[in-house]
Amino acid sequence: MTEAASTPPAEDDVTGGGVRTACPYCGVGCGVIATPDGQGGAAIAGDPDHPANFGRLCSKGSALGETVGLEGRLLTPMVGGLEASWDEATTLVARRFREAIEEHGPDSVAFYVSGQLLTEDYYVANKLMKGFIGSANIDTNSRLCMASSVAGHKRAFGADTVPGTYEDLEEADLVVLVGSNLAWCHPVLFQRIAAAKAARPGMRVVNIDPRRTATSGLADLSLSLAPGSDVALFNALLSRIVEEGAVDDAYVRQHVAGFAEAVARAQAVSPAEVAAVTGLREAEIEAFTRLWIGSERVVTVYSQGVNQSSAGTDKVNAIINCHLATGRIGRPGMGPFSVTGQPNAMGGREVGGLATMLAAHLDVTEPAHRDALQDFWQAPAMPTAPGLKAVDLFRACADGRIKALWIMSTNPAVSLPQADDVAAAIRACPFVVVSDILADTDTTRLADVLLPATAWGEKSGTVTNSERRISRQRAFLPAPGKARPDWRIVADVGAAMGWPEAFAWADEASVFREHAALSEVAGDLGLDFDIAALAEIDTADYDALAPVQWPVPRDKAAGGRFFAEGGFFTPDRRGRMIPVAYRAPAVPLSQDYPLRLNTGRVRDHWHTMTRTARSSRLSAHMAEPYAEVHPDDAAVAGIDAASLIRLDSPYGTVVLRALVTDRTPQGSVFVPMHWTALFAARGRVDSVVGAVVDPISGQPESKAQPVRIEPFAAAWHGFALTRHEVTPKADYWARAKTEGGWRHELAGTRCPEDWVEETRAMLGVSQRAGVVSVIDPALGNVRLGFAIDGAVEAVLFASPGPVAVARTHAAAAFAEGEELGRLLIGRPSAALPDPGATVCSCFAVGANTIARVAAAEGLNDVEAVGRALSAGTNCGSCRPEIQGILEGLRPVQLDGMAAE
Repeated sequence: MTEAASTPPAEDDVTGGGVRTACPYCGVGCGVIATPDGQGGAAIAGDPDHPANFGRLCSKGSALGETVGLEGRLLTPMVGGLEASWDEATTLVARRFREAIEEHGPDSVAFYVSGQLLTEDYYVANKLMKGFIGSANIDTNSRLCMASSVAGHKRAFGADTVPGTYEDLEEADLVVLVGSNLAWCHPVLFQRIAAAKAARPGMRVVNIDPRRTATSGLADLSLSLAPGSDVALFNALLSRIVEEGAVDDAYVRQHVAGFAEAVARAQAVSPAEVAAVTGLREAEIEAFTRLWIGSERVVTVYSQGVNQSSAGTDKVNAIINCHLATGRIGRPGMGPFSVTGQPNAMGGREVGGLATMLAAHLDVTEPAHRDALQDFWQAPAMPTAPGLKAVDLFRACADGRIKALWIMSTNPAVSLPQADDVAAAIRACPFVVVSDILADTDTTRLADVLLPATAWGEKSGTVTNSERRISRQRAFLPAPGKARPDWRIVADVGAAMGWPEAFAWADEASVFREHAALSEVAGDLGLDFDIAALAEIDTADYDALAPVQWPVPRDKAAGGRFFAEGGFFTPDRRGRMIPVAYRAPAVPLSQDYPLRLNTGRVRDHWHTMTRTARSSRLSAHMAEPYAEVHPDDAAVAGIDAASLIRLDSPYGTVVLRALVTDRTPQGSVFVPMHWTALFAARGRVDSVVGAVVDPISGQPESKAQPVRIEPFAAAWHGFALTRHEVTPKADYWARAKTEGGWRHELAGTRCPEDWVEETRAMLGVSQRAGVVSVIDPALGNVRLGFAIDGAVEAVLFASPGPVAVARTHAAAAFAEGEELGRLLIGRPSAALPDPGATVCSCFAVGANTIARVAAAEGLNDVEAVGRALSAGTNCGSCRPEIQGILEGLRPVQLDGMAAE
């Protein structure tokens, strides 16, 4: 294992009135300084001393202060829709779980948890389920994003070990990004790579992705490979490594097993066959392999495009095989690197949050591991086999095997594949508990008991990022109402179920100490996870804990890299090269469903939007669910740009705005996964994704569902602004928060006979409100404004096709209290020019503003725009869009509507 240098973080946890904490979004694990404003909010800044981000924050992190209010919060336990005390709720949950176990056995109950939990929360839940209930039926939404990486690591390394560090991304001569739109999904890492590339112009970046994304702008070589064909490409690379004599013979001879078998499997496919499978030209494959082989320091970064596949584990091992064959692992600037999707996916893996693992990376199938853990916990029972993985867990709810289910801090009725079936399965379960921060989500609506948890800003504990760095998340706001930390909620239930001594921690520091002490047991068994040096940490030192990379053993320096000199965690201490072969996506295309659906993320929203949708700034970039459709596919289906489409699969239907673009390859459709029933009428894209999983990891194939598209038969389209939050009564709607109110995209399959009265009903406008109407029956255009005592309550713009109104301008005018008649013109004035679609969310800079200032001042590069407008100078994820505007291209969206 080798050391990795990093800038030492500051020792104190409070600076200048601010509190050092950790960002709750992606797995980059950025440090944040939160300064409470005394009114329930906080100012947010990046922590310049945190080694993950050195002060940088993305647009989501920068807007955290806009998301901490109490709007919509669950503030008291609810039983059967009625308020209850904690004693009543805890007693009921304990009794119903105990009754199910006594009547049907321990495998009749299950927990479904989340990468949003802190490590201490995760640890307590895992201890209760696996050590005391005696079942492995605890799985996590990390199954949806990182399970294939875990499985690939275990096959290759013998443990779920991330070999490298973030410094490797900056020290590499070549960074290969595979299935990872880093610019949007991990923007701070993207900016670290971009800065390193600017400082070392010889550094190269390859981007491997079916789509052309914001990340593509940084790449020297972009490979638009066919969906699911990563194994074929990396097997081709392995074959060329052998042919070019680039194998590190000494490393393979001393530290690797399975080399010959893996190479034979790779060489069984000809270059022409690889080209046919991947859709790449042989010259492109040659350019990639030549660049990879010719660059000694190579880091291959991969994410959901690799993991979310029915062949995800094989893809991971195909990548790792190339690094093992060349010995390019564990040294500065070298190695395979999995970047996680959630802030504490790694922490959850450390404590056994997955149904296939035990705490401290112990293996549920190893008797010695089970015995050691049972002895450490003094537990009455331990599972002897893996539990139900996420998809199977909810199938077990549907068929009656699960009698009691506890969902913690996640929204599976939106995020799991076949989401409608998942919602039905939750509904069918006899007893469902949901602990969350919000009262109303797609999942809380299905619960028998709701338990109010503390939110980011109110919670204290630890998280672990993608490079194995443990950071403190610290509370800077008081817990509202009766909300409690998740670890305390679970511990109280464990005590009520009959095990008070085992769940009697005084605080989260006590939980952490037990977690750290257990890691020493794992270390003694020859495993990788070891933070034993923190096992006696007192509460004061825990509170002041600076970011530290594991392992943190008692007898060696903390952190560093793994496997430069072997030392794998397999029985013979050799790494394993795994023979893998290309497998097409599990479900073939057909005449009925001729397109592949690729799901993913947008820049400014997070998961199911329970946090980011609170920010009007974050909602301005993409305000409604959309589908990227290639122009040729749109022409075949009769779909126009910015129109609405139906997207169907055998499992469901969604209605989306069409973004007609060649960024998505012909034959594919890209749809973001964020929208829920709270923010769009029919935007839950996982309701159309089939529950096909990788046979090894159990991770769903979220990027290859066969679908079809067709126009949505809208008789009218509308754009509305309302002062108050409403759920529009329309066939299609999508809503987003804006300054001073809410914005809505609308459509209906029949035109109202009485626009005024039907709009009142649709938008919940009081009969007290007076109306100003401009209706053109010949063209079908309608403009309505409603006001009470001169204050505008709502406006509607409607037309037969997509409404041509300057949305950002209209929303700004609405927020500013523009006079109704002026507002209904829908066009900017000299006093209030139209900023256009938001491009830079960090500084709220629109496309029109960028174009106007660039033209007036002769700005011709992104840096000049940044100096003039600040756009692109924070997280940098908008820089590709700014570059597109400067090149005369139209932005990703047209003022809130997906369009070219």
